[in-house]
Amino acid sequence: MCFTIREAKIEDAPSILNLIQELAVFENEADAVEVTISDLEKDGFGANPLFKVFVAETAEAIVGIALFYHRYSTWKGPTIHLEDLLVTEQKRGQKIGSALYKKVIEYGYNRGVKRIEWNVLDWNEPAVKFYESTGAKVLRDWDSVQIDRASMKKYLNV
Repeated sequence: MCFTIREAKIEDAPSILNLIQELAVFENEADAVEVTISDLEKDGFGANPLFKVFVAETAEAIVGIALFYHRYSTWKGPTIHLEDLLVTEQKRGQKIGSALYKKVIEYGYNRGVKRIEWNVLDWNEPAVKFYESTGAKVLRDWDSVQIDRASMKKYLNV
């Protein structure tokens, strides 16, 4: 299978959203995606981009993405958070995900980040095994914490 990895362009936003929606279905959260094509265009390709995306592309279509953004660790310094790494179901098992993963690691390493971090669902054992095989540590003693907008509003009494 022939594919290339490249930095995403604004015109890739519809394909990026399609893959995000496919991931939501895979993670049993089909109705959770609120982001729109317009949001992706504005937030990722505007004057002050909030994220970067690498895409995996065949002659026919974009078949995978790695979406990430810069963070800062008070203990380590500059880091990257890999928000999503995904390959469309029909193209899995063809080393596309590995190539996207490697591209993000190269990007971070070349920019001197101290760490790249991400979340993985505990039931996604193939992903856990892959990450561990690359030297990544799955921190099972840390819990992810989130507060949604409705809870923010309630907490702030606004």
